[in-house]
Amino acid sequence: MKEQPATDSYDIIRRPIITEKATLASENNTIAFEVSIKSTKKQIKGAIENLFNVKVESVNTLIVKGKVKRFRGKLGKRRNLKKAYVTLVEGNTIDVSTGL
Repeated sequence: MKEQPATDSYDIIRRPIITEKATLASENNTIAFEVSIKSTKKQIKGAIENLFNVKVESVNTLIVKGKVKRFRGKLGKRRNLKKAYVTLVEGNTIDVSTGL
């Protein structure tokens, strides 16, 4: 397997996802982030630990396929995105309501 080139943590982690489902998951010490499509679980774990100074227990990822929608009467497609649900070690927290 080829080694991925080293990238900046801000290129891997795009933004936190703040939805009802993500808020409910935060009660179990899990935070949701939108991440780069090409990033791996190891890269996501390293970027979260580097940016927020916390210990990550596990990373679960999923790719959401873009929907086909109509834009001004013409068919268009939303972009695909990758979500990462990051579970933190007990005692660590991230406040996503404040900026970096």
